[in-house]
Amino acid sequence: MKSLVGSGKAVFVAALACLLWVPRLSAQAKPLAGADVPKIYEKLLKQIDQIPIYDNHSHATFPDDSDMDAQAAPPDESSVLRLRDDNPEFVAAAKALFGYPYDDFKPEHAKWLIEKKKAAEAAGGTAYWDSILDKLNIEICLANRVALAPYLDPKRFHWVFFVDSFLFPLDNRDQTGKNTDMGVYIPLQEKVLQRYMKQENMGALPADLAGYEAFVRQTVAHNKKKGGVAMKFEAAYFRSLYFQDPPRERAAAIYSRFHSGGVPTEEEYRTFQDYIFHVLIEEAGKLNLSVHFHSAVGIGDYFSQRNGHPLNLENVVRDPRYSKVNFVLIHGGYPYTLDMIWMTQSKNVYTDSSLMGYYVYPSELKNILKQWISLYPEKIMFGSDAFPFNDAVGAEETFWLASRSARTAIAAALAELVSEGAFSEEKALELARMYLHDNAAKLYGAKP
Repeated sequence: MKSLVGSGKAVFVAALACLLWVPRLSAQAKPLAGADVPKIYEKLLKQIDQIPIYDNHSHATFPDDSDMDAQAAPPDESSVLRLRDDNPEFVAAAKALFGYPYDDFKPEHAKWLIEKKKAAEAAGGTAYWDSILDKLNIEICLANRVALAPYLDPKRFHWVFFVDSFLFPLDNRDQTGKNTDMGVYIPLQEKVLQRYMKQENMGALPADLAGYEAFVRQTVAHNKKKGGVAMKFEAAYFRSLYFQDPPRERAAAIYSRFHSGGVPTEEEYRTFQDYIFHVLIEEAGKLNLSVHFHSAVGIGDYFSQRNGHPLNLENVVRDPRYSKVNFVLIHGGYPYTLDMIWMTQSKNVYTDSSLMGYYVYPSELKNILKQWISLYPEKIMFGSDAFPFNDAVGAEETFWLASRSARTAIAAALAELVSEGAFSEEKALELARMYLHDNAAKLYGAKP
């Protein structure tokens, strides 16, 4: 009798265990989303539209402001389909932001929009660009610029300054002559360097490397005091993002030989640049400045996708000396977005979706964000890369296009994941807030 009772208990326990196991099996995420995705999407999007954006990357500016970037597009550059003048989304943006009364950008119609923007520029003050952010529910925007414009409110637009010019203090004739793209880019870097020298009251380059290092460090420190929150490298346009770590003695010898004349070889210049690059990264660590890198496709006819691949930076971002430096690889490494998200496995590496928000349509951005948010959701940020492409299609319209693309894409990605059983709608909204606002707010010291 006792054995039968014991046997009965064993059967009961086994049955109970099976019952308890069922919810665990049903909680496993499914490989296919269900028919409820559209309904979940609409519900999430309404709430996601209410989340204020912290924009990690933009070039907020009027189109005639040369300080919008340390770069300029070479003549007759190719443009992806979505950025061409006939994209009807730009008309939708103009209607949403300005009440544009036409359905195209024919010259006689675009004149209406251009005159409205010119009037805003002439009026001065910061109210105009603040109002653009307000209309799009953008709380804070990082502005990549040579200098922060007086028409941008520093409470809303935080400055990211360029540092590539420090890599080009020597005779650049061989650099400029490489191709027509470099013929445009290098003179602009020389111009920024001269501007920094004037800022630091320098009439000529220092006589030795120690003096040049002091100039670099001093300029970076002064830029932070002026409101800079990060330094920005566009180095992928000039060279590989793989930076070696040469000894100081070699860099000092090269600088000593060429700072007042003579043309360094490609190898010599590269060695000098590699050394100064590490000086800049070290200074960023001391000053608690984030370091931004262009890490994606680029403009021009001679941009090297191999040189700009984000994996080139692995030796730097994983260097123990720089474990306290926050690296932000902007543009998501596009099209190498899977490599990019695994770069963020390092605790001090982040990325954003800037550029992708208007290069690809929301359906493709959804796929990228779905992959990212499934892996390291705390390391990804929204970025608009808002930029004026001409007098009619300005940074205002690209702000709109990028932010609408991101909100709809993240809502669609999360709707699929909720439908698949990956997590709840509540968790989905938490992840949306992280991507659109909280990750960047935390990185730059603001309250989530």
